[in-house]
Amino acid sequence: MQLKLPDTLGLGSLFAMALSLFSGAEQRRLVTHQPAQPPSYPLAVRSPYLSAWMPSDQVQTLPYAEPQFWAGQSLTWSVMARVDGQAYSLMSVKNPGDTNIRPAVVRSAEYTATHSVFTLSAGKVVFTLDFFSPVSPSDYLRQSLPFSYLTVSVAGASSNDIQIYSSIDGRWTGKPSGTVRSFEQSGSTAIYSLAVENASLYAEDSDMATWGQAILASRPTSSSTLSAGSGKRGELRSQFVRNGKLAGNDGPWFRGGIVALAHDLGKVTGQQSVNFAVGYVREQAISYLGKAYTGYYRANYPLTSQAVSHFLDDYPGALAESQILDSAMTAQAKKAAGQKYADIVTLSTRQAYGAIDVTIPDDTKDPHDVLAFIKELSSNGNLNTVDVIMPAFPIYYVLDPDYIRLLLEPMMRYLAAGRWRWPYTIHDMGAHYPNATGHDDQKAEPMPIEECGNLMVLALAYVQATGDTNWTSRYQDVIQPYADYLVDNSVNIAEQLSSNDAAGPLANETNLAIKAAVGLKAFGELTGLKEYSIIGDERATLFFNQGLGTDSKKTHFVLQYPEQPDSWKIPYNIYPDVLFNLGTFPKAAYEMSNTFFKSVRSEYGVPLDNRQDWAKSDWNMWLAGTFDKSTRDEFVDDLWAFMTNGQHNWPFSDRYIATSALGNTPGVPVLCRARPTVGGHFALMALQGPKSLQQAMLSAEREEYNDLYFFEVKGEEL
Repeated sequence: MQLKLPDTLGLGSLFAMALSLFSGAEQRRLVTHQPAQPPSYPLAVRSPYLSAWMPSDQVQTLPYAEPQFWAGQSLTWSVMARVDGQAYSLMSVKNPGDTNIRPAVVRSAEYTATHSVFTLSAGKVVFTLDFFSPVSPSDYLRQSLPFSYLTVSVAGASSNDIQIYSSIDGRWTGKPSGTVRSFEQSGSTAIYSLAVENASLYAEDSDMATWGQAILASRPTSSSTLSAGSGKRGELRSQFVRNGKLAGNDGPWFRGGIVALAHDLGKVTGQQSVNFAVGYVREQAISYLGKAYTGYYRANYPLTSQAVSHFLDDYPGALAESQILDSAMTAQAKKAAGQKYADIVTLSTRQAYGAIDVTIPDDTKDPHDVLAFIKELSSNGNLNTVDVIMPAFPIYYVLDPDYIRLLLEPMMRYLAAGRWRWPYTIHDMGAHYPNATGHDDQKAEPMPIEECGNLMVLALAYVQATGDTNWTSRYQDVIQPYADYLVDNSVNIAEQLSSNDAAGPLANETNLAIKAAVGLKAFGELTGLKEYSIIGDERATLFFNQGLGTDSKKTHFVLQYPEQPDSWKIPYNIYPDVLFNLGTFPKAAYEMSNTFFKSVRSEYGVPLDNRQDWAKSDWNMWLAGTFDKSTRDEFVDDLWAFMTNGQHNWPFSDRYIATSALGNTPGVPVLCRARPTVGGHFALMALQGPKSLQQAMLSAEREEYNDLYFFEVKGEEL
């Protein structure tokens, strides 16, 4: 029985639309963006070191535009097509130097949770570039593969002679001046790799890894022949422009050289496509407490050539899964908070997983010893920062809550070994990715209440979503002293940082007191130790009912108690109380905030607190999850307005100017690019229940299978 893939991307309609638009005036029209125009389109986003984006303001000139690494470095990733002997630039043929290359006309751009699709016309033929980064957290093999697909499709051909080309260069390695090139043929798969010569293990240059290999690969289809070449950029382009293929020889390698692959499809009628794989591999991916960890996929495919071949083989299955995920996520998000919310979370998905490596020990390749590592992008590069995992966890909660455990496990082993001697939870597992060395010097950034409260909430989230009490029981003796720390230190709070360290330290910060109260209630729920739940309730009574954490009229929670009645901060730490139905704070506390935050709303929403003009998108979505529909929708509208305002072109920033009150331009990002904390945007979907998106995908998969079975098998009986 053959399964037919649903056309959830609407590629057929895109082709039909583009084919109908060939008048001169229409060819000059603006590009249409669906479902909205994001600041930047994710192209290949699979790990902290494979993270390529196309700024949205360059899509109109896509044939010339250069993709960027998440941190802003330009990358060469060129795509050309040849139609009846005429060459067209589809993407990133910058300064072609060949008058025989024409720019294709960009028609439309679209993103889903897993795909970014651009449609261009070249003469009367339409091409689509489908940049597909699988998001498959429950399949560790698929999720851990450090590659992304580029599918180039042609439609509208009528016996046209078609060739397709793609190339990358040494900028993907982080140090283009010192690269070496290699080529391997694995069966019919052609694989180029670029690496920094004599690279130092675990070294970076401006957040780009320099000790791995950048990969470009493809294989011929049943209707194409594949050619390869590397060397001077101009020479290889000219080969393709003149002949529609590459000469197959590798010229001398030097700075500025490219590696290229080209498909000759011959005469094409209708629609055909070819796949390229791009990637960045690190055989020793992470140093965890002095031991090398590698990608999970190497348990099955220890050689890069094997992994690349499997990745290309896996395309039909990965595509089918992605289409189910894209459809289910859009439906669930609309159900949670409407179309604009769906636009937000679908853009956030690849980014939320794109800072994670799923690993196993390099020496044993034991697939049962799985650890996940996450990079704190755009700040100091910390590794497995607890207050990065915390805001991101709603996406894991709905899609695969095992990631909460996988990301905490490296820290829990370290804490259990007694190597961290402070009475509060450690902030991170390493000063800079990929070195998970811990902090035996005891000098991690101190966030005592922040991280203790986070650990309680994350542990409960994992147990409530999975039912797995064995993991938390194993570590209860590690966790309980941190709950005791909250008991002893969360009323008269010493000056300290919260997760929003850019705002500076405070003593007696109300939002931290809320975190401690909810954290204690979570620990009581987790362990059945009711005395902690009772203390959590008592703290909530102190700070709300008795008014220690509110202004005198109980209109809002204050930033700092007891002498700052006019101050305020968004009390996002109250969200887990709602998510887990803990009942720590009474309904009146939520009604109070629901009313108050309408009154301090600015051009792009609500800033973090009364001192700042910048907002945090993840925390705002957490807070929105505690409101009624009207106020919740205002928060969604404000984040959507920032995302789509066209004033910036970074990968989705979770920190941006919300108000002009302090003289800054509202609607522009501040410092933060591509951070995985956008997983917090899923806070509204998380209210639908743990694994809710995972279950929706499974239901859609079963429904599709049953429908096909009925029509293809039962139909024959009729």
